[in-house]
Amino acid sequence: MNKTIFEIAQMDCPSEETLIRMKLEAFSNIAHLDFDIANRKLTVFHSGQVTLIEKALSELNLGSKTIVTQQTNQTDFGESTNQKKLLWTVLAINFAFFIIEITTGLISKSMGLVADSLDMLADSFVYGISLFAVGGSLVRKKKIAKLAGYFQIILAVIGFVEVLRRFISTETLPNFSTMIVVSVFALMANGLCLFILQKANNKEDAHIKASMIFTSNDVIINLGVIVAGVLVNWLNSSKPDLIIGTIVFALVIQGAYRILKLSK
Repeated sequence: MNKTIFEIAQMDCPSEETLIRMKLEAFSNIAHLDFDIANRKLTVFHSGQVTLIEKALSELNLGSKTIVTQQTNQTDFGESTNQKKLLWTVLAINFAFFIIEITTGLISKSMGLVADSLDMLADSFVYGISLFAVGGSLVRKKKIAKLAGYFQIILAVIGFVEVLRRFISTETLPNFSTMIVVSVFALMANGLCLFILQKANNKEDAHIKASMIFTSNDVIINLGVIVAGVLVNWLNSSKPDLIIGTIVFALVIQGAYRILKLSK
C-alpha cells in the first residue's frame, strides 16, 4: 500500500472535499482518502502508480501539488458512526434556521436575514450531498449537486435583484429588532453546532474539522447581520441591511458555483 500526500491550495471548505471525493470515486486502486482541510492537505492511500490520481486532481483546478509518496502498512480506515450522527444533527440545525431566517427575513423586510438564510441552506446542501448520496451512484450524486447549485443561484439572483430595487427606491426600514434577535438565536445555533462537533471522539477527523471551519464562518456572518441591525436603528437607514445582504448573497453564489463543480 502506498500513501501519497497532496497539497490542495484551494481546498478550504467541505465543498472542495466532496468535489475531490466524487472525482476520485471511480479509482478502484484507492483504499482511503484522508482530508486535512485546515492545512489544505490530502492523503491518498492507494495501490499502484499515482500518475492517474495526480492527473485527475489537476483537472479540478484546485492547485494540487504532490508532496511525497511513501509505503505504509496502514489498512484500518473505519469511519465513526457517531461522527455521522453529529453531522446529521448539524445539518438539521442549519436547515431549521434556513426556514426560520427566511420567514422572519421576509416578514421584517430584512435582506440580511434572507441572505443569511440562504447561507444556512448552502451549508445544508453541502452536508446533504455528502450524507444523502453515500452509497449512491456517481450519476445520482452529480444530479443532486446540479439541482442544488442551480436552485441556490436562482435564489441568490432573486435576492440581488431585490437588493437593487430597494437601493434605488424608497423602502420601509427593516425591523432592526427582529434582525438582531433572530441573528442572536442563529449565532447561538451555530455555537451549538460547534459544541456538538467538539464532542466528536476524534476532532481531527476531516469531516469534523471541515464542518467546524464552515460553522465558524457562519458565526462571522451572524455577527455581521447583528451589526447591520444596530446600524439600521442608529442611522435610521436600510443601507446597512442591504450592504450585508449583498455581501452574503455573493458568498452564497460563490458556494453555489462550488456545488456545481460537483456535477461536472
